[in-house]
Amino acid sequence: MRVYADTNFLTALYCSGPHGQEALSLHQRVLIEEIAIPVTMLGRLEFINALQQCVFSTRHGVPGIRLTIEMALALESMFFEDMARGRWFEERSPDDGRLEEIFQTLSHRHTASEGFRTYDLLHVSSAIAMECDTFWSFDRKAKRLASLEGLKVN
Repeated sequence: MRVYADTNFLTALYCSGPHGQEALSLHQRVLIEEIAIPVTMLGRLEFINALQQCVFSTRHGVPGIRLTIEMALALESMFFEDMARGRWFEERSPDDGRLEEIFQTLSHRHTASEGFRTYDLLHVSSAIAMECDTFWSFDRKAKRLASLEGLKVN
């Protein structure tokens, strides 16, 4: 199993929330099978911003989200420490040319009929470019695209 996890999976894994238990359950498979999930620059940057978005949502009273700036920075630090250890995650980058080729193909094949967003295309294209066979996400549209392209999804 070669797993690609998009940013909402990573965020759910580190922050308690509506998908936290499912993320922890899926992550157990990573531990049991001793695999490392590739995390691209997009994933790393999006993770940082997702935590800050949670802080913003907390400050503006969005129900179900409670994250202080201190907690966000601590979670960010934990994530990057886990990356540095290389046990669960590994920093990887797909070849830019291959990524662009796959992105264009997926966009032409699916976006006009399904309305996929750029980040959905980038994440699924990255998974394909890095030869992953499984795509973990809690985003309905991203999972749909991954399924259309033959990836197993959670």
